[in-house]
Amino acid sequence: MNYLKIRAHGKINLALDVLRKREDGYHEVRMIMQSVGLYDSIEIQNFGRMQDNTYKIEIETNLRFLPTNEKNLAYKAAAMLMEEFGLNYSIKIRIKKMIPVAAGMAGGSADCAAVLKGINKMFGLRLTQEELMDRGVTLGADIPYCIMGGTALSEGIGDILTPLSPMPDCYIILAKPRINVSTKFVYTNLQVDKLPYHPDIDGMIEAIEANDFYGMADKLGNVLETVTETEYPVINQIKRRMIELGAVNSLMSGSGPTVFGLFDNREVAKEAYSALKGWDCLRQVYITDGGNGDERY
Repeated sequence: MNYLKIRAHGKINLALDVLRKREDGYHEVRMIMQSVGLYDSIEIQNFGRMQDNTYKIEIETNLRFLPTNEKNLAYKAAAMLMEEFGLNYSIKIRIKKMIPVAAGMAGGSADCAAVLKGINKMFGLRLTQEELMDRGVTLGADIPYCIMGGTALSEGIGDILTPLSPMPDCYIILAKPRINVSTKFVYTNLQVDKLPYHPDIDGMIEAIEANDFYGMADKLGNVLETVTETEYPVINQIKRRMIELGAVNSLMSGSGPTVFGLFDNREVAKEAYSALKGWDCLRQVYITDGGNGDERY
């Protein structure tokens, strides 16, 4: 196979709880992860064998500030499999970014996961999903989930995954403000022993399994907001605005700064999207859905 194209879907956290900080420095989490229709487009082109028993990887992106060398997770994913399986080929990976960067939506991890799946398919490696996930976790805690996708309970450091029923149908608006948030800063400043609340993860699982949209939306919660909202009040402003515009509920995804709103009505969601597009504090706004489908608009 000389060419393939694959979608790398972003994610949101319907619920995110941090249970404790481990001795190794990682945080033990319990989260409900959800793929969204917004995706990056990944193209992989194979130019054939190299003559000197080595490999060559080129990265091309539509965003100038993204690394195109071994610092890019997509490069690391390709290099990992090419080294392990002795794939002495020249390949080019083109990444068209649509998922907001550094936004709590696992865009880089999604691209990495897509490349792992793409190289596996292109060169007929026949690695199972579980085998790809085992390799992916060495590159990042979100990568196993991005390989699996869909709706899932995520535990441990994010590497213990339990598939759930698909989230109830709804419309999702994603809004990234004109700020960048450091995940390291958020976790470093999180006071796990002083959290004012913990999301009802089990209750949300029950609502999802019952296809109860309102029960699920009522249980949105993210303990990382205790840090990010304090540092960046615009997060709470966006959440309030989402609800004013008709969202059933709204939450920050991951460590932020992307905020999402869940809508039960197509027309209300479209009107909210139009209103948010004109808000100066926002850099990017999308309207989409849950799962691995195409964007709605």
